[in-house]
Amino acid sequence: MTLSAQLAQYVISGITIGCIYAMVAIGFNIIFNSTGIINLAQGEFVMLGAMSMVLLSHFHIPFLLTFLISIVAVGIIGGLFQRLVIDPLRNESMIVLVFVTLGVSILLSGSVMFILGKEPYLPPAMISSQPIPFLGTAIDPQYLVVMGVTLTVVVLLTLFFEKTILGQAIKACSINRMAASLVGINPRKMIFFSFVLSAVIGAIAGIVIGPITMMEYDRGPMLCLKGFAAAVLGGLGSIHGAVLAGLMLGLLESFGAGYVSSSYKDALPLIVLLAVLFWKPTGLFGVTEEREI
Repeated sequence: MTLSAQLAQYVISGITIGCIYAMVAIGFNIIFNSTGIINLAQGEFVMLGAMSMVLLSHFHIPFLLTFLISIVAVGIIGGLFQRLVIDPLRNESMIVLVFVTLGVSILLSGSVMFILGKEPYLPPAMISSQPIPFLGTAIDPQYLVVMGVTLTVVVLLTLFFEKTILGQAIKACSINRMAASLVGINPRKMIFFSFVLSAVIGAIAGIVIGPITMMEYDRGPMLCLKGFAAAVLGGLGSIHGAVLAGLMLGLLESFGAGYVSSSYKDALPLIVLLAVLFWKPTGLFGVTEEREI
């Protein structure tokens, strides 16, 4: 493989995996903006999206219907998580709520292990797996699906928060919950919608990345860790910062695995995270005065 082909391969792979980290980070930020909670079950939403596709594929359901059922199912799980677990504990301290989300993540991964076992699964892909020639290398079309879906999610979220009444209500609650309630917005409903939306985005990420990396019941914690790293690097609360940071981490991981060692690919993003937190605790693209949607 030529140097240009190798470089192209690393860039495409880095952007693809960075898109997934970005979507996980977006899920973190949506819940953080509405509640101030770091949801440690966010990685499980990604895993559930992919595993739902695996489970439904046994029933020979058309792909589009399987896709819709999967994201709706995971969205319902996110809503139940908020109503049955987070809402009754809303007066507890943040540290208690964070540990509760950790417990839920263990419960979700354990449930999937009980149903589907410990084996890795390959969810059905959206399009044909026929490689596409590009600069002397071959690209899996699913990589392009991941990039396209991520771009679509970011654009739709931006329009949702800027142009819709529900999006603006969630945004208002993230800035000042008391002021929002005084003008007739129900913060509890907005928090509920935030959990549902975060779960749906996580499910979409799992559905598009599963055919590339395969998926298993315990993949959630690592996805959660790297997504959280992207959220912090981008500035907690900033969705667009999360996207930039996710892409940066993906490229760093890809080039680190290619030019340093694949043994350190998981450690490099965390080293960068620690360095950035030491240098700039608000993150590379963070906001300091108010949260950003």
